[in-house]
Amino acid sequence: MVLKPMIRSNICINCHPRGCAKMVRNQIEYAKTHLAGGKTPAEARAAVPSGSPKLVLVIGCSTGYGLASRISAAYGYGAATVGISFEKPASATKPGTPGYYNNLTFDTDAARAGLVSKTLDGDAFSNEMKVEAIAALREAAAAAKIPAQIDLIVYSLASPVRTDPKDGVMYKSVIKPIGQAYSGKTLDMMTAKFITATAKPADDEEIAHTIKVMGGEDWELWIDALDKAGLLAPALRTVAYTYIGPELSWAIYKNGTIGRGKEDLERAGRAINQKFAGTQRRAWISVNKALVTRSSAMIPIIPFYVSCLFKVMKEKGLHEGCIEQIVRLCRDRLYTAEAIGSPAKVPTDSEGRIRIDDWEMREDVQKATLEQMDSVTEDNILTATDVGGFKHDFLETHGFDVSGIDYELDVDPLSIG
Repeated sequence: MVLKPMIRSNICINCHPRGCAKMVRNQIEYAKTHLAGGKTPAEARAAVPSGSPKLVLVIGCSTGYGLASRISAAYGYGAATVGISFEKPASATKPGTPGYYNNLTFDTDAARAGLVSKTLDGDAFSNEMKVEAIAALREAAAAAKIPAQIDLIVYSLASPVRTDPKDGVMYKSVIKPIGQAYSGKTLDMMTAKFITATAKPADDEEIAHTIKVMGGEDWELWIDALDKAGLLAPALRTVAYTYIGPELSWAIYKNGTIGRGKEDLERAGRAINQKFAGTQRRAWISVNKALVTRSSAMIPIIPFYVSCLFKVMKEKGLHEGCIEQIVRLCRDRLYTAEAIGSPAKVPTDSEGRIRIDDWEMREDVQKATLEQMDSVTEDNILTATDVGGFKHDFLETHGFDVSGIDYELDVDPLSIG
């Protein structure tokens, strides 16, 4: 079949297998070049100093920052990785989810490169998945001939729902403001037209549900389960991702339901650090840059802001995608020569957060972006913003608009080519 993007209300409901595979392989090449210095995974594994990751668990491994984290650990340091995600597989007549093909590509290429990888498909919030992951981690360690001790845990789940393993109740997150209704200008990336986005304020139950889904409770449960199983390395590092962004987005993001969830994620990070006080084990929240993901296109104001931000950052030579951000997180924050021996030397802000949104939040970048937003009209939107780049990145996350892929050719949904 010939596959073209099918988009409804800024949601792409299909993907392209070969495009997804090419996108993953592009990220692999970047990690090999900019994190491993061109070394093969075996050479990287032999060259990394003590304290670099050798056994890594990525919870939410299939797209975005989670995928980039797994690629960086494997191809930057030669680590054995276990990844967890919940994907819809392909059939003979219908493509699977982008994450399905991303995982398939990662595992296929990792095996060819001599890397140990195991990918688990299922509900990462469940007790059953924690049991399955514990077994997989031990198997991965045995296959890699390394101790069954996890050096790095990345918590990068982006599910809209969560079934609490304690009581079986399903919670659903919402993207809503708190206290008062929201109305603001946003951008339809497919038509390059402005639209007005509105959202009613969340009620108490919606806030509580969003915290249950997007907060840090499950991160803590994973740490507890793995600790009980004796799988945590003495110098374990664990990181979860968040976003703060500029004040113009706070009504719908930082001060809204998403923000409440992220506040709880930070609470969990502090609780994990308290649990391991006096040891070399440490948890961080990494504040990352605004990027185009499958979900960010749905958040009011974000498409407009990001389209202007991208234009400014590209003009200044500061633009990064997921893999560039995570390579910089590893190389310049988590695993610098100084920080490898001492987690206290990982650079953080006054709140103990790692800031790789530093380039986005630079004063000159924010000033130019806000000026750009003020000057944009529908007449100049194609030249005054990078809506084309936003659209490209959105399509690329689904395997479309990837350089080197012929989208007129028939594809087999069961194959990455």
